[in-house]
Amino acid sequence: MPFATKVVSTTKEQEWDMVIRPSRGLFDLRLKEIWHYRDLLFLLVRRDVVTVYKQTLLGAFWFILPPILNTVVYFIIFGVIAKVPTDGINPILFYLSGLIAWGYFADCISRTSQTFRANAGVFGKVYFPRLIVPLSSVMSAVIKFSVQLVLLIATLVFFVLRGDTANPQLAYIWLLPILLGLMMLMGLAFGILISALTTKYRDLSNMVPFGVQLLMYATPVIYPASIIPDKYRWILEINPLTSLIESFRFIFLGTDSISWPLLAYTTIFTFVLLIIGLVLFNRTEKDFMDTV
Repeated sequence: MPFATKVVSTTKEQEWDMVIRPSRGLFDLRLKEIWHYRDLLFLLVRRDVVTVYKQTLLGAFWFILPPILNTVVYFIIFGVIAKVPTDGINPILFYLSGLIAWGYFADCISRTSQTFRANAGVFGKVYFPRLIVPLSSVMSAVIKFSVQLVLLIATLVFFVLRGDTANPQLAYIWLLPILLGLMMLMGLAFGILISALTTKYRDLSNMVPFGVQLLMYATPVIYPASIIPDKYRWILEINPLTSLIESFRFIFLGTDSISWPLLAYTTIFTFVLLIIGLVLFNRTEKDFMDTV
C-alpha cells in the first residue's frame, strides 16, 4: 500500500502538494505520520465513544452494566457455590477489580483484531496511516475503563464504610497509568498481530473470542494466585497478564504484593510483541486488499 509524503518539486513550473511513493522497507513504520493525522485520530476516538451506544435504551449505562452482571454471576458460582477463597477480600470487590482490569485488555484485543477486514472498504478508497484505526480503538476503550474505575472506587468506599477488609495502597497509585499503558500496548500488539494474520487465515477471527476467554481463566482474574500450588506457580507467572492483574488489585485492595521482576518481564514481553505486531501490520497493509 503506498503512502503519502509532502514534498515540493525543485522546478518552478510545478509545485506538488503530495507525492505517492511505494513503501521503502519492512521496518519503515512511518510512525511520525500518525502525528500529522492526529485530528483524524481524535475524530475516530469520538466516533467510537459516541456511536457505540447511541440510540440504545440504556445508553452509557452499558459501560458499567457488564462488569456488574459478571461480578454477580462469578460471585454466585465461585464465591457461594464453589467457595473459592479471595485472600480475605470481599468477593464482590475481588471479582469486580479483576473483571474491570481484564475487561480493558479484552476490549483492546476485540476492537483491534478486525482492523483490516472491518475497514477494507475505507482502506481501499482513501489513504491515511492504517495504524490510526487500532490506535483509536484502544484509546476510546480508556474512556470505558475510566467509567468502570469510578464504579470500582465507589464500590470500594461503600464496603469499607461497612467495615469490610480492604487496604488500598494509595502510595502506589502512580503505578496505575503504567499498568494501563502496558495493558493498552499489549492489547494493541495482540490485536494488530491477529488482524494481520486474519487477512489470510480467516479461521483466526473465529478463535479470538474463545482464545480471550481461555486466557482469562489462565490469568488470576476470578481466583487469587495464592491458591495455585508452588510447583505450578511458574505456569501462572509466564503469563504476562498475571503481574498486571495482581498489581492492579494490590493498588486498590492491598492483596499480596507487587512483583517487580514479573512487571519487568511483562514490560519486555509487551514491547517485543508490539514490535513484531507493528512489523507484521506494516507488511500486511501493503497488499491486504488482494486477500481480504
